[in-house]
Amino acid sequence: MLTLEYLAELFARRREAYDAEPAPVAIPGTDLVLGAGPAIMGVINLSPDSWYRESVCLSPKAAIRRGLVLQAQGVDLIDIGAESTLANAARADASLQESRLRPVVEELADRGAVVSVETYLPQTARVALRAGARLINLTGIRHADAIFEAAAEADAALILCYVEGPDVRAVGEFELGSDPVDRMLAYFEQWIERARRRGLDRLLVDPGLGFYYPNLQDSAARVSYQIRMFLETFRLRALGMPVCHALPHAFEYFGEEVRAAEAFFAVLAALGKTDLFRTHEAAKARAVLETLSAFSPSVS
Repeated sequence: MLTLEYLAELFARRREAYDAEPAPVAIPGTDLVLGAGPAIMGVINLSPDSWYRESVCLSPKAAIRRGLVLQAQGVDLIDIGAESTLANAARADASLQESRLRPVVEELADRGAVVSVETYLPQTARVALRAGARLINLTGIRHADAIFEAAAEADAALILCYVEGPDVRAVGEFELGSDPVDRMLAYFEQWIERARRRGLDRLLVDPGLGFYYPNLQDSAARVSYQIRMFLETFRLRALGMPVCHALPHAFEYFGEEVRAAEAFFAVLAALGKTDLFRTHEAAKARAVLETLSAFSPSVS
């Protein structure tokens, strides 16, 4: 059971890290500054294999309509993926991803949306940036250098995700026995340096809690790990950049109320000082964050 005693002990033990503040990341050509306060990233999935059905759009028309709904719900940016990250999902090559992404990115960008595209393929990243995407959500380091260069040339931002493996479709075993934040800090420091050598300065980091790992199928172990990472997010802010989290679902626990799961995890992520909340349930997450922001300890 998560308790106030646990939170108090965590705060006391990591007090110095808790005070770290990232440098805000301004998204060129927009008014959006990430790291200046909690921001919400809505999701559009263009793959039929994505399991969160409410975010799946199987035509450009449906995807554009969802994008406009997300804008009306108050999201700060929209993340679009053309291939599911699930292990058993069909692969979508660069050509298929381009055909899915281009009309949606172009239309939403023309309508004033700040668009992010999730990919680990250089060709997909370049297509997305030419179509108007302002941020690449990088889900693998197999071709990272080429994607860093493409983002730098486009004056775009990039989210660097933690992935145990060359990309999110080829992950390895996840070690739970050691401090995962220490491993992530070392991982991110290496890749942040490489990104900067290629001229890319607008960076965020993402611990990758929403990704599939074959040895994290025990629901209790997985959810416990996710909760710990949410609450210790502030330790990653010591890297000097904002932290993004994909809010998970924990359907084994939430069952038929699974659509409430991301709102629950948004509370934990906010307590850990998350900067950017990636969610399929934008309206619920926004209500949670606005409620937390309204709370004042001085109100009796």
